[in-house]
Amino acid sequence: MNRLIALRNHPFPLLLYLEWALLGFAILSALIPAPMHDRQWPMPALLSIAGFALMGLRLPMHNLGLKVLYTGVGFALISLGVTLGEPSFRLLPFLYLLLVIRSCLIFELPGRLIVSGLAFVTFVVGFFYRIYDVVPLPVPLPAPHIFHLPVRHHIFAGPYSPPPVLEHFKLVVLSLTLNSALLFGAALVFVLLLVNALLAERQSREKLALANTQLRQYAVRIEDQAALQERNRIARDIHDSLGHALTAMNIQLETVLELWPTQPERARKFLAEAKNLGSTSLQAVRHSVSALRSDPLHGESLEAAVAAMGEEFQRTTGITQQCRIELPPVLPAPVATAVYRIVQEGLTNVSKHAVATHVWIYLRAGSELHVTLQDNGVGFQVDENTTGFGLQGMRERAVACGGHLQITSTAGTGCRISACFPLAGLPG
Repeated sequence: MNRLIALRNHPFPLLLYLEWALLGFAILSALIPAPMHDRQWPMPALLSIAGFALMGLRLPMHNLGLKVLYTGVGFALISLGVTLGEPSFRLLPFLYLLLVIRSCLIFELPGRLIVSGLAFVTFVVGFFYRIYDVVPLPVPLPAPHIFHLPVRHHIFAGPYSPPPVLEHFKLVVLSLTLNSALLFGAALVFVLLLVNALLAERQSREKLALANTQLRQYAVRIEDQAALQERNRIARDIHDSLGHALTAMNIQLETVLELWPTQPERARKFLAEAKNLGSTSLQAVRHSVSALRSDPLHGESLEAAVAAMGEEFQRTTGITQQCRIELPPVLPAPVATAVYRIVQEGLTNVSKHAVATHVWIYLRAGSELHVTLQDNGVGFQVDENTTGFGLQGMRERAVACGGHLQITSTAGTGCRISACFPLAGLPG
């Protein structure tokens, strides 16, 4: 597939200007009258330059065969411009440089070096033969010979030596050819370095632009992921705190309804407790809606907070509880929050579904923190209860802290919730 080259979309405007300059120099060099020849329009050279100008409108960028054909046509145009027409000293070196520039745009580095080497060899060989074709050489004398004079005269014998002007002319031609080759080689090296630097700089910009695009995409994904995690956190907080308080309040109100006809004074106490739970629920809603990262432990240690929660659970539900807690004075805040929420959700599930009379709470920490919550209720089939948000929230909290959670239960044998959290390497 070819690419149309124009000023508005050319990838390297500097190279486009350089191509125009080289074409201009080539035209000027073609219009300069050739030495020792009649002044006439160098039509082959001008046609070759025009062909090069037209070839610059499209460059083959993908098909290797078209690239090779394109380069071969370029060399053919130069050869036709040099060899056809009057035998003048027109080598069109600017077209060689132009061909090398275009080869840098369509070939990789090995192809660029091959085209540059062919351009250098072609130019040097053409220069060597062209200079002998244009500049007349002195007529060589006959081959060296030995001549003798008669015996009565002095006898001279020895090889013939050519005149020194021929040797001097050969040295001049050799020096001119060598200097021209070095100058043209330096120009080729400069062009290669220039174009390669531009290509490398453009590739670096493209890679940087691609990296920036990928970073923006990653930033959007991370932002979306962070927003999703935050929504899940808020949802877990609402479910754990508000759900727990509303469940306890519902139990208090049910007790009030049962006791009101026969024991109104005792019912008022439960009603007052339900009102306090309503206030607690309202506060939890405000905290969750505003997405505040409040500490559910309220500055207390995890041991004190879990013990207080167990006593409140027993007081509000009538289900007896037994706590056994062996924890260090300081725990990582994320782990302490996760453990508190897991125990809270577990107690809420016991009060709502377990129909239990007793619950055990065990917390023990060593290199890992182990949490166990067990009841003597009716149990349930774990495989048939995988969509509950409370169970899912407990698992997510454990995984978020690098731990894991397991639920063991069968109908009629109660439920056991076990969680394990690593403590090594976590900040306090």
